[in-house]
Amino acid sequence: MTPPVRRAAVFAALCTLSLAVPLFGPATGATLAAVALLGAFAVTDGPLFELLAYPGDYEDRRLYGLITFVLAGVALGLVAVTASLSVAVFVGTVLLVGYGNLAEQLARSVTDDEAVVVTAFCLAATAAAVAGQTVSLWLTDGVVGTALPSVLFLAASGALLAALLRDVLLLYDDPIVMLSVGVLLWLLAELEPAIGATEIALALAVTVALGFASYALGTASVAGMLTGVLLGLVTIVLGGYGWFVVLIAFFAIGGLSTKFRYDRKEELGVAEDNDGARGSGNVLGNAAVALAAVLGYAASSATLLPGNPDPALFLFAFAGSVSTAMSDTLSSEIGSIFETPRLITTFEPVEPGTDGGVTWQGGLAGLAGAAVVAGISYALFPEVDALGAAIIVAAGFAGMIVDSLLGATLEGSLLGNQGVNFLATLSGALICALLVLSFAILG
Repeated sequence: MTPPVRRAAVFAALCTLSLAVPLFGPATGATLAAVALLGAFAVTDGPLFELLAYPGDYEDRRLYGLITFVLAGVALGLVAVTASLSVAVFVGTVLLVGYGNLAEQLARSVTDDEAVVVTAFCLAATAAAVAGQTVSLWLTDGVVGTALPSVLFLAASGALLAALLRDVLLLYDDPIVMLSVGVLLWLLAELEPAIGATEIALALAVTVALGFASYALGTASVAGMLTGVLLGLVTIVLGGYGWFVVLIAFFAIGGLSTKFRYDRKEELGVAEDNDGARGSGNVLGNAAVALAAVLGYAASSATLLPGNPDPALFLFAFAGSVSTAMSDTLSSEIGSIFETPRLITTFEPVEPGTDGGVTWQGGLAGLAGAAVVAGISYALFPEVDALGAAIIVAAGFAGMIVDSLLGATLEGSLLGNQGVNFLATLSGALICALLVLSFAILG
């Protein structure tokens, strides 16, 4: 057994102590945490230090990794005791991180394949979170069956977020991962899924299969795959399969457009890095607003938002943001192969790949992309009539223009590419929702 595996096994065992909270109460849990902290401060050398120390702990001869890990668990436990975070979610989160890490270290001891390592983490983390929540619910409420859909949804969502954060952060940032996952699950727990456990399992299988396909085809990195699967799962569970079809259409068509005449793009110096594989930043930059719209839709449907806004507004905001992302992606990926782009602010010829450079071919491709999203929305959502579809096209095209204007004026000085994508999709979402609201008022 390698040192990282042994250390991960000890940390997983410490995570299991979180079950003391539902078993014996918060006071016992706090006592165990205090003992662990005192022990971490006291141990500065010897076999136990060697067992528990992360590489960064050796310089000061202090188990800072263990100390911050326990403190993160204590902070999350305090939220569970004093606020609306349930004890079951607290325990599930702690076990998720501990046992997911153990499975990851075991996998790393036998393979260097990142996809296999991530899969091991997600499977073990999901199983541990389901077990932790289930045991906690049984100990505190005595009722588990009706909560199973929520338990499975939270476990899978937390595992995916944890795997994503561990990919983009350091492997030793588990305290940050734990707190981040706990906050997300706290939010998602307020938005109970509208589908059953079987449907959630099916949704997870569908999103994982599509995510792996994107990774295998080279259109997404490991981090991009994890981000896409998480977004897809949340979209299906809180929105529905119609919402997911709209989102996956963007990822599929956008990913393929990145590969379109890729050799030519490399010659012009405008090709995406990593052979066109989209990373987590690119995925989030284009889909963060869409995810917020899904969460807003679920919250408004559950009457959790002040003023009780119409859930349909969030649907149109979602469609407007995805329409913008599709329009902008097709515009840049198809328009970039033409050698005479013009700067959108002055219409002067610029080099291919210049931020804010546009071509009429790219504009037509962007308009077609917005029309695709509008057509899918019209076919799948009763709320979207012919006028609504036209608004989605207009919002997507307008968002694409905003993206080009931001690229020509602010990108590189105040904004990065992902920031521009975020603001453009936000503008598309707002334009779409406001136009729908205006026509509803006038009508």
